[in-house]
Amino acid sequence: MSLDFSKRRLRKRQRQVEAIGVSAESLAERHFFRRLDRLVAVRRFIIGWLLFFVLICGCLVGQIRALDGHFRHLSPVPGGIYTEGILGDFTTANPLYASGEVDESVAKLVFAGLMTYDQQNKLVGDMAEGYTVDATEKIYTVTLRPNLSWHDGAPLTARDVLFTYKTIQNPDTMSSLNQSWKDITVAAPDDRTVTFTLPNPLSAFPYQITNGIIPEHLLRDVAPNELRSTSFNTIQPVGSGPFMWQKIQVSGDTPETREEQIALAPFTKYHGGEPKLASFVIHAFHDADRMATSFKNRELTAASFLELPGDAKEDSSVQTKDLLLTAANMVFFKESSTVLADANVRKALVQSANVPDIMSSLGYVTRPVKGPFLQSQSSYDPTSAQAGYDVAAAGALLDKAGWIPGANGIRVKGGVPLMFSLLAQDTPENRVVAQRLTGDWKKLGVQATLQLREDADIQRSINDQNYEALLYGISIGVDPDIYAYWHSSQKDPRSNRLNFSQFSSKVADAALEGGRTRNDLVLRAAKYKPFLQAWQQDTPALGLYQPRYLYATHGTVYGLDARTINTDTDRFNNVANWQIRQAPVNDR
Repeated sequence: MSLDFSKRRLRKRQRQVEAIGVSAESLAERHFFRRLDRLVAVRRFIIGWLLFFVLICGCLVGQIRALDGHFRHLSPVPGGIYTEGILGDFTTANPLYASGEVDESVAKLVFAGLMTYDQQNKLVGDMAEGYTVDATEKIYTVTLRPNLSWHDGAPLTARDVLFTYKTIQNPDTMSSLNQSWKDITVAAPDDRTVTFTLPNPLSAFPYQITNGIIPEHLLRDVAPNELRSTSFNTIQPVGSGPFMWQKIQVSGDTPETREEQIALAPFTKYHGGEPKLASFVIHAFHDADRMATSFKNRELTAASFLELPGDAKEDSSVQTKDLLLTAANMVFFKESSTVLADANVRKALVQSANVPDIMSSLGYVTRPVKGPFLQSQSSYDPTSAQAGYDVAAAGALLDKAGWIPGANGIRVKGGVPLMFSLLAQDTPENRVVAQRLTGDWKKLGVQATLQLREDADIQRSINDQNYEALLYGISIGVDPDIYAYWHSSQKDPRSNRLNFSQFSSKVADAALEGGRTRNDLVLRAAKYKPFLQAWQQDTPALGLYQPRYLYATHGTVYGLDARTINTDTDRFNNVANWQIRQAPVNDR
């Protein structure tokens, strides 16, 4: 019974399934297969809409990209290895002994000072927040920035500053800075305060505290007479400047082929802000041609040159910066020389020198030097400037003084020909300048014999004062204290002997002494007036022009601008902000 019931239910379900299948076939036939021909009919319409949709999407993507480019631009970004080529050799990073461009460059990057110069060449605080001077103008109080640090993490305090200047003052240290720090009392009443007590007022003193400071905690146990040779100077110097010492690599088997590469890393806790370059490498070359080749092959980011190599002039990627120096290129007439002892001869030599023509031959824009002060200095007085170019007046002056043209065109007086030697360092620029000068003087009937010497020979001649006339550049700086170059005491062998002309005048001496003790600019200029009048009357030198520091780079160095600097290493005053890389960034 139950078996029959099950069979009937099974057959019933089979009939239901068959009915559903028939119904599904009917629906498929009615709603799909019969309408396929309609789908074919509208395929063009569908394809058109699909293509239109793709076009819209493409335009949207293009618009987004275009807008992205509109709101993004290339901008300098941190990073990159900066390699600078310098001619010379590395001997020390210690700022108490650094001499020569390589040493001074490394010292400037590794060590910081109390004061420095901004982009307008104005004196500003470096590690110091600033300074004050008391009513006597003899006591200077310097306040350090808070939380200063050495590269090794040790705190930098006023005791380090005190240690630095006490070390300089110790004669056993044998630092070239010693002469400037005699009789100055230095004290550190607390960790952030340093006082300097001068024996007499000195208006230029704030410009004297720009040298690097050295760490007491690393050097206090080094004997002063051993400081020059300590391994600190060359193996692992520790400073507080923008870059930290990493390593030095030396190559070359002979002195001629020797090269040093000093790798420096950015100091993240630098008080002026973390440097943006990833690394700074000083590459010291002993051979100028080798450095020029390295620069041509783009092994160097930048290099300092006396004259840009010919290949570099044709490279469109090379950019040059003419950094005008607060210095003066002059011809110093040694007044003890036979013919140059005559003031009329010196005046005639000045008036017959075509300085504008000489400046036009330099290949760069500069400023003329018309006396002992630069025209940018407050003590400059145009009424006391040297005589201008006037060949006729120069000739008349010599005629009146008894210097008569001889048979060979050279003037004579009492049987003595008007002849002298002109000593200059052998550089491309000096050759051009000296040749034009000697040519101008020959037209006047004066025979000047040119003597070009290498730098080492020049320095020996200067130290021995073995010259008659000297074509040379002197560093003047922002402050118009030129005592070292023109005071009669600076002829003495016990001094630095920077009075190259051997100029001597009691009136000038008194004026130079009075001018350097006044901070008021108007009063100071008035004090210098008698010196300028004595200088103009005596004519101990011929002012020419302010020289430049030529700096060449491959591509743009952002933050490095053409400006006036005081020394070669002042190009690094804002090195923490230099950048050489670019990347697209969004505008905000």
